[in-house]
Amino acid sequence: MSLTFTRCPENPIVVPGLYPWRMATVFNPGVILDDDGRFYLYERAAGQLRPFHCYIGLLESDDGVRFTHVTDQPVFTPAMAGSEYGSVQDPRVVKIDGVYTMTYAFRPFAWSSHPTGVGVPDSHESEFPGVARAAPNAAVGGSANVSGALPDNMTRSGIAVSEDRVHWRHHVWATPPDMDDRDVILFPEKIGGRFALLRRPLQFVGPEYGTEHPGIWLCYSDDLRTWSEPRLLIKPEFAWEDNRIGGSTPPLRTDAGWLVLYHGVETQDRGLRRVCYRLGALLLDLDDPTRVLARTSRPIMEPETYYERFGLYIPNVIFPTANVVKDGLLYLYYGVCDTAIALATVPLNDLVEHVLRG
Repeated sequence: MSLTFTRCPENPIVVPGLYPWRMATVFNPGVILDDDGRFYLYERAAGQLRPFHCYIGLLESDDGVRFTHVTDQPVFTPAMAGSEYGSVQDPRVVKIDGVYTMTYAFRPFAWSSHPTGVGVPDSHESEFPGVARAAPNAAVGGSANVSGALPDNMTRSGIAVSEDRVHWRHHVWATPPDMDDRDVILFPEKIGGRFALLRRPLQFVGPEYGTEHPGIWLCYSDDLRTWSEPRLLIKPEFAWEDNRIGGSTPPLRTDAGWLVLYHGVETQDRGLRRVCYRLGALLLDLDDPTRVLARTSRPIMEPETYYERFGLYIPNVIFPTANVVKDGLLYLYYGVCDTAIALATVPLNDLVEHVLRG
């Protein structure tokens, strides 16, 4: 039996516009279904591409489909993470012990992007007043910097917290500043009394790391501040993952194990930088999530519709970052072409059974 995700007829359900800080793109949201029965969506939004400053806005909905803004201002900004010139990206939101907790990616100095329409955009460091670039050929991060790029401008990941869903504050950094480490996602509850975190450190490749391409790693913490050494969870194994993989949505507890959805990136034309983002899934042991119980060998979802194949920023992208379950139905929220937000649904039991079949 094949698995079918049902695309929402109203897709894309959230689109750019309305406010200056979200005129260009909205995508890659975090979503929670809270105790009041309402859906709360945290969008990644940008008002322009050059520089590509991203902010996080908040919307709400009674049905999970039709969303309206809670406030006309972002609820989390680059300045709140430490740099007014930066970009905050890809919120994943969970509620642990009554505290709303958001993992997010942060670049201190936003790049400027020039979409090509066929692949990954051409991007470069932006010019900011009083901010000097590194000298060409200067040693930055242990390697020659031939582009004159800004030093210390890796995308690291942070954790923000809130008591009321609206007012957020940066809490702690989850990854170091000298490593590109994103797709950082907290499990929605402690495991064995510890926080558990998925990571995707871009530099962890090579024989010493056990993977030729970036994979998904797992680490633990007692306090969200000090983390154990990351352990490789899964690495790219299939053709549709030949570029890299990374966690997508917060894990879901099921009777069969932790259901984890992840994205795989395939390079389709290296010269054009043309790629395709698809969705896979795995099940992890409830008590020991380093144990992989099952994994899909083929994508469970891929770009099919026009809004998934063509967009402002990058074509052929579905990028889920949120899933919630209501009445046995999994609501999957995903960015499309880094341009808008879409929704698809699938019965949770059907999805778990599909993953168990591999």
